[in-house]
Amino acid sequence: MSVMVKESPISEKDMIAEAEKALADISRIRDGVGRVIFGQESVVERTLVALLAGGHALLVGVPGLAKTKLVETLGIVLGLDSRRIQFTPDLMPSDILGSEVMEQDETGKRSFRFISGPIFAQLLMADEINRASPRTQSALLQAMQEYHVTIAGARHDLPAPFHVLATQNPLEQEGTYPLPEAQLDRFLMQVDILYPEIEAERRILLETTGIEDAKAQNVLQPVRLKEIQTLIRRMPVPESVVEAILTLVRSARPGQGNAETDKNVAWGPGPRASQALMLCTRARALYDGRLAPSVDDVRALAEPVLQHRMALTFAARAEGTSVRDVVAKLVKGI
Repeated sequence: MSVMVKESPISEKDMIAEAEKALADISRIRDGVGRVIFGQESVVERTLVALLAGGHALLVGVPGLAKTKLVETLGIVLGLDSRRIQFTPDLMPSDILGSEVMEQDETGKRSFRFISGPIFAQLLMADEINRASPRTQSALLQAMQEYHVTIAGARHDLPAPFHVLATQNPLEQEGTYPLPEAQLDRFLMQVDILYPEIEAERRILLETTGIEDAKAQNVLQPVRLKEIQTLIRRMPVPESVVEAILTLVRSARPGQGNAETDKNVAWGPGPRASQALMLCTRARALYDGRLAPSVDDVRALAEPVLQHRMALTFAARAEGTSVRDVVAKLVKGI
């Protein structure tokens, strides 16, 4: 038994044909990214899954792991209008959203004109997002969820597609502001970037220290990306996957009958986590060349989808327990 989201009907034959076209496009995207980003297959996969699912991603890693390079490469490969904002403590909301300026014409009549900020892009890179003040960080809340901003009471729609890829350094905590829970929940996934394998690092040494570096090439247009995102939302989801998502997310909430969760978790993921898993499992299935997700996709995506949507109790943190440990135990139960 499968569950379909309410979309215009599409036949099985058309679904297969569309999926085959999408697979060819995704293969070209992977090749295009692979020419510039060496190794880090899991990071590239999860970031692309977030984009294919139509969401935002938080990239967390120490300096020098090509977080910025990855975002720049994805913008070029996917043909997206990209902007970058370097978040600093003195950054103001108007530096992101834009502002109104007063102008005077030849007759002396004065009027306000809106000058759009860098958020009006298809791919926004928020570099070191946790270095800006909470007031500035909150400027992204409405944009990330509702895909428009309100300036002086007027609504301004953002371009489509619209994605935020934010980077964060987990080491340097001086001069940083923790992201509020409401904003963390807007990110479809938190992608942890680890050190590269030795062969990937050897290739980095050989290919990036010469006269010329590899250049990213555009292989897709934004309109086509939107079509693939729509196809993903039409993919059938087996009932077993729906039940696995519900079981996993609900077991991560205190007060739902899971003794381990009640002991270690202060607050757990809301329904947006279930929605994120539903979309990401479909996107991962298509990324791997399958027409429907499986429970294995739920297991593989549990950590990046849930870890930033949970908080541990003081006792759990004192014992050295991490959110990843809790999620790993919950995954075994599905």
